[in-house]
Amino acid sequence: MTAALTLAPVTARRRPLSVTLAAALLALVVLAAVLAPLLAPYAPDAIDLSASLVGTGADHLLGTDSSGQDLLSRVLYGARSSLVAPVALLAVAAVLGVTLGVLAAWRGGWADTLVSRLTDVMYAFPGLLFTVLIIAVFGAGMTTSVLALGLAFTPTIAKYTRSLALAETRKPYVDAYRVQGMGGTRICALHLVPNLGRSILGYLVVLFGEALMSLATLSYLGFGAQPPSSDWGLMVQEGQAAVVQGALLPALVPGTAIALVVVSFNVVGVWAADRLGKQD
Repeated sequence: MTAALTLAPVTARRRPLSVTLAAALLALVVLAAVLAPLLAPYAPDAIDLSASLVGTGADHLLGTDSSGQDLLSRVLYGARSSLVAPVALLAVAAVLGVTLGVLAAWRGGWADTLVSRLTDVMYAFPGLLFTVLIIAVFGAGMTTSVLALGLAFTPTIAKYTRSLALAETRKPYVDAYRVQGMGGTRICALHLVPNLGRSILGYLVVLFGEALMSLATLSYLGFGAQPPSSDWGLMVQEGQAAVVQGALLPALVPGTAIALVVVSFNVVGVWAADRLGKQD
């Protein structure tokens, strides 16, 4: 009985197998992206029309696309933009969303009402539609897509941050710092936001998969990454024409990469958010 009670906390802290496998896959993807110049057998933009739509083999482990470009090389190099762009997107959204959420919770009154109405208005537009409207004004490209989707993700993070900050501002330490004469800006910057950091970080990990999928969708539609980029979403769009010719690999390889990474981030993100939330 005593042994069972002793082992219970250790078992509870053990990571589920699904989380371990997902984390291992993500680690491999990140490592492959970093080492792409060493691992890729060909340059990602090397065209060989004589090897167009070649299947898997010793020369091309994952086959080639219609231009004879090696799919393994393109996927390895494409992992860079496909992973870095969502990080940049969430960084933009986090800076704006956390600022608005903390401002609304701290100031209350008209500031809270204004932020709530602003986020409600942005929620009224579907995220991708809002992004496409911005791209229509400023032009297609990965930079525009990242900034536009960053704005689209801002209301979600702002509402989440506001709910956390409202509870945090009621804690005794906030009144203690006020009594000491510390200004609201310093309290928020030095104490309030850092105390919310773990929960916000966990939430951002959960959103990473959605951010990656949204950027891939924009690239697929022609609004995001542009040729000759090896972005996974763009690769799926370029490989779609080959499906008619019976060649599935040009679309299947990058599509599978997107699906595996998104699912893995969702699995790890939910687990991490739960763990980080329990530490607060």
